[in-house]
Parts: sequence; C-alpha cells; structure tokens
Amino acid sequence: MELLFGRRKTPEELLRQNQRALARAMRDLDRERSKLEAQEKKIIVDIKKMAKQGQLDAVKIMAKDLVRTRRYVKKFITMRANVQAVALKIQTLKSNNSMAQAMKGVTKAMATMNRQLKLPQIQKIMMDFEKQAEIMDMKEELMNDAIDDAMGDEDDEEESDAVVSQVLDELGLNLTDELATLPPPGGALAAGEGRPPEPAAALADADADLEERLKNLRRD
Repeated sequence: MELLFGRRKTPEELLRQNQRALARAMRDLDRERSKLEAQEKKIIVDIKKMAKQGQLDAVKIMAKDLVRTRRYVKKFITMRANVQAVALKIQTLKSNNSMAQAMKGVTKAMATMNRQLKLPQIQKIMMDFEKQAEIMDMKEELMNDAIDDAMGDEDDEEESDAVVSQVLDELGLNLTDELATLPPPGGALAAGEGRPPEPAAALADADADLEERLKNLRRD
C-alpha cells in the first residue's frame, strides 16, 4: 500500500509542510502588497499630472483607482496578519506535540521502572536486613560481655595480689621496726671480741614474732 499511495506522513512532517506553505503564502502576500504600493505611488503621480493639464474626468477615474488600490493594500496587510497568526498556532501545536512525545518517553521509562521495582521483594529484603542487623548486634553484645568478664577476672586477680602485697608490706615494715628494737641474743659483746650478733637467732625471733601477730589477727 505504501508503494502505491506513498508513505503516510507523520504529524511532525505535516506540521513542517504546513509551516512552509504558510511562509510561502506570506511571502506572496508581501510581494503583491509591494506591487500595489508601487502602483499607488504611480497613480498619485498621474493624478497630479492630469490635474495640471486640467483633465478633471481622468483625475476622478484615477482617484477611484487610487482608493481601490489602497483598499487592496489594507486587505493584503490584514490577510498577512491572519496567515501569520495561523503559523504561530501551528508552531504552538508543534511545540505541544514535542512536549507530548517527551512525556510519552518519560511515561515509558517510569512504567519500566515500576515493573522492575517489586514492592514485596523490597519489603522482604528490608526485613531480612533488619533481622540480620539485630542478630549482629546481639552477637556483638555477647562478645563484649564475654570479653568484659574475662578482663574482669584478671582485674580481680590483680586487685587480690595488690591487697596481699599491701598486707605483706605492712607486716614487713612492722617486722623491720621490731628487728631494729630487738637486743642482741647473747647480751652485749665485749669490745675486744669484735664479732657481730648471729643472724640465725635474730631470724628465729622474727619468725616467732610474725607467727604471734598472725595468731592475734585470726582472733580479731
């Protein structure tokens, strides 16, 4: 069918064809108006010439031609304005058609995206994400508690060692003070002997004193 009757023109092609036709019509109208204006000037010159010669009958006839020519000029001007208005309307239709085509493309793109975006699947993904996030938070909290417990035992052991060290230090200080005040076991030695007191006896007395203090602490 297209080979017999020709290809059917699209709306865009029809709009362009009509615009070209209207532009051609406006050019023709301008050309005819220019001819009439030139003829009007010639008639005015002839009227003045005939008036100088006293040809009043000819002047009246040419005056009628002048009025008729001026009327035609006005008609051509009005017709051109109407054709121009139609051309503007066609241009508006062309713009609206272009806008419609653009909206059609956007609508197709939006429909494609809506088909690809499946809301139930997205909701399921979000729920799974929240569930896994909660599980991860719980595991992290349990791990932190386990680490805190392990570190807490070490802290307790360190504190216990510190308490024991403090007690021993206090006992050691007291023991040193007692050792400083204890007399030598064999009494005062003669200056001529020049031998120091025996350390074994001093240590035995210190051990006895330490044991006595520990017993007193147990009673308290």
